Order: sequence, then structure tokens, then C-alpha cells
Amino acid sequence: MMKAASHACPPWTVRAWPPLLWQVETPPRWPLRHLGTRITNPGDQVSRTAGQTIWAAPLNGGQVGMAWDWIHLSRGVVAMADPLSVVTNLRLVHADGDGLSMLEALRYLNEVVHTLDWQDEVERVLTINEQAA
Repeated sequence: MMKAASHACPPWTVRAWPPLLWQVETPPRWPLRHLGTRITNPGDQVSRTAGQTIWAAPLNGGQVGMAWDWIHLSRGVVAMADPLSVVTNLRLVHADGDGLSMLEALRYLNEVVHTLDWQDEVERVLTINEQAA
């Protein structure tokens, strides 16, 4: 039986956290930390191992959260399952206060994701999971 790392809340609940505004012209200075990673599909001969990871940081008196699905391609190679599916409670705005479209916002969110060592955290969870099996 495979075990997976758990965390306090399921990743997709991040969308229900109180919304926080982030002006995209301001570089993100919030240190996102890994809250947890879970394996939702342990993989088999047909499908790859996959799961979700969640990251959070304090921001303007609140908590910013980001979560996304990942897929394990091969040993040491983990990728976002769908770069267009980052879940967050951030509401991205321009300096003039206008909100970004979903596609515009995803560009910035993906930039944030790519600054994180999230693949290392997922690999760590996969290794722990293999050892527990």
C-alpha cells in the first residue's frame, strides 16, 4: 500500500482562502514554503504517478496560497501536469487597478512556480513513498 505525504488542507481549497491582491508590477517578495504534496495516482504500467502540491506564504496580513497538479515523468523528472491550472487565492492587478485576465495571470503565476524548488519537494515525497511501500 502506498502512503503519501499529507497536509492540513487539500490543495484545491486554496481558491476558497480569503483573496489577496498582488500588483504584478511589484516583484513577488513572499517566501512561499512547501505545505505539502500528495500522491493522487500512484501510477502503474499504463499511467504515470501524479499528484498535487501546495505552497503558501504570509502576504499583507493574510496567507497567499498556490497549488497545482504534477506528473512524474521519470526518476528525477517532475513537471506541472497543466501549467494553465495553477490554483491560488491571489487576485492579480495592474498598477492602474485593472484585473488581469486568467491567461494573463497564469503567465505571472507560472513565473512564481518556476522560482520554487517544488520538483525537489515532490521527488522527496516520492522517495519517502517508495521507501514506505
